[in-house]
Amino acid sequence: MPNKTVYVKDEDLPLFDRAQELVGGNLSGAILAALRRFIELEEGRMAGFDEVVLRVGHDGVRQIRFSGKLLAELRDLDGARLEQYRVYRTRKGKFALHTQLSDWKDYPTDANWLKDLTNWRKMLGIAPMEDWGDFDMRVFDSLDDLRDHIPEKLYRRVADLESHPHIEDLDI
Repeated sequence: MPNKTVYVKDEDLPLFDRAQELVGGNLSGAILAALRRFIELEEGRMAGFDEVVLRVGHDGVRQIRFSGKLLAELRDLDGARLEQYRVYRTRKGKFALHTQLSDWKDYPTDANWLKDLTNWRKMLGIAPMEDWGDFDMRVFDSLDDLRDHIPEKLYRRVADLESHPHIEDLDI
């Protein structure tokens, strides 16, 4: 079996020792797992994908993570509820739909609504508008499979993005 020599600075030895502890003594296994994860993330980044972390469950208390890129999003706000849809293209070519459905009647009464109104980050869409309600993520194999699960306006945006290049280079 071929072997590689890795040179480690003295001050980095505790890091290697801890990794070896965590994997039960097989340092090679820890290094291989770290290299696989690093290569996956870097190749995805070079292809235009990011690490996406989404909240799921009631009030978004859990998180899930995958490699993807945001294609389009739509927020619909009315007197009864907030509906937010985000469609991602995954690195494996699938469509991930992240939804947030929040009924205003369930708005937390202990929330500081005055602070929410003056939070410029929320108003500009930089921070999440609401952090309560039901968050869900579903994966679809094709655009046709996704169609019945999102509003028509959002579907048209995603379909347009999928049928045209994201960046078109002009020779002008």
